[in-house]
Amino acid sequence: MSRLLVDADAIRALAEILTDTGLTEIEIAEKDNRIRVVRAVAPVAHAVPAPAPVAAPVPVTPVAPAAVAADPSKHPGAVTSPMVGVAYLAPDPSSPPFVTEGQQVSAGQTLLLIEAMKTFNQIKAPRAGTLSKVLVQSGDPVEFGEALVIIE
Repeated sequence: MSRLLVDADAIRALAEILTDTGLTEIEIAEKDNRIRVVRAVAPVAHAVPAPAPVAAPVPVTPVAPAAVAADPSKHPGAVTSPMVGVAYLAPDPSSPPFVTEGQQVSAGQTLLLIEAMKTFNQIKAPRAGTLSKVLVQSGDPVEFGEALVIIE
C-alpha cells in the first residue's frame, strides 16, 4: 500500500496565494504529484429593502426574446476560459490582436492568451467559423468558464 506524501509547506503557500489574490481555487502538478487547494466562499447575505407601496398596477409591456440579454457562456459558439487568469488579445502591447470581430478563424488558430501563474496559455479556436464577438479586452481578469469569444 503506497503512502500519500503531503507537503504541508506547499499547501500553506498555496493557501496564502489564494488569500492574497482572492482566488477560490489553485492547483499545481509536477510529474505524478498534484496539489489542489480550494477555499470555500461564504455566501454573502444582502439586505433587501422592503418594497415601496405602489398606488396602481403598471401595465407590463412584453419584451421580445431577442431584447433579453442572454448569458454569453450558454451560446453554442462560445469559447470559454479553461482557467482563472488575465486575458490578452495580442502577443504584446505593440502587436496587432490575434483575431478581430468578423474575421474567419480556423480550428486550432490562436484567439488570445491567458496569463496564469506567470505562464501565457494560448486559447485556440475549437472549430472553424466567423468570430462574431470578442467579449473581453486585453488586461481583463477572467474566471474559469467565462465566455471569451463567440464563433458562429
